[in-house]
Amino acid sequence: MNRETDWEYLLPLLGRAVGETVQMVGISLALAAVLGLVMGVAVYVTRRGGVLANRAVFAVLNVLINTVRPIPFIIFVVAMGPVVMLVVGRTIGTEAAILPMAIMASVAFARLVEQALVALDPGVVEAARAMGASRWRVIWSVLIPETLGPLVLAFTFLTVAVIDMSAVVGMIGAGGLGDFAIRHGYQRFNWEVVWVAVALIVVLVQVVQLLGNMLARRALRR
Repeated sequence: MNRETDWEYLLPLLGRAVGETVQMVGISLALAAVLGLVMGVAVYVTRRGGVLANRAVFAVLNVLINTVRPIPFIIFVVAMGPVVMLVVGRTIGTEAAILPMAIMASVAFARLVEQALVALDPGVVEAARAMGASRWRVIWSVLIPETLGPLVLAFTFLTVAVIDMSAVVGMIGAGGLGDFAIRHGYQRFNWEVVWVAVALIVVLVQVVQLLGNMLARRALRR
């Protein structure tokens, strides 16, 4: 252990950093869960042969996802600066990081949702339609319930990715464990602090992955 590390001073800062990480991840995921699910389902049902086939809607959503998704996240955060300033009123801080995180997470989740739905047996949809189910009933009563397990796994994967995002935004003063590791560890050449931050992120990811796997198994057994 590094005797020069003043944990009496750092522990309150570490606790605040954990809280900021949870805040960024929680709000971003809540927004992504809704927006990403809606976009993903919309892309699937509006494609050619879908229950709500619409070439224009599909093209717009597909282009939007394909445009935002490949952008490196740190560059995306910087590019979103003017928008964040307009919405939040500043470009630094935890609140300022949430908007770009939520947008990137929503786009990523939309594609994951689409992939889960594409893997669904088309016969399930055809059977529901043959029994007289309306198009909207097929979406909410067939598509989503039948792919619940894969969707839970996809959301688990997304959660881990958003935790990674929360560490990255620490580089631009957004707070959280990433900012704590950089400010109090890397910039002061104190690797003990960096390792502690890394260990907490690893533990957080492991807990999320464990819970996600448990929920997915329960969903698949239904």
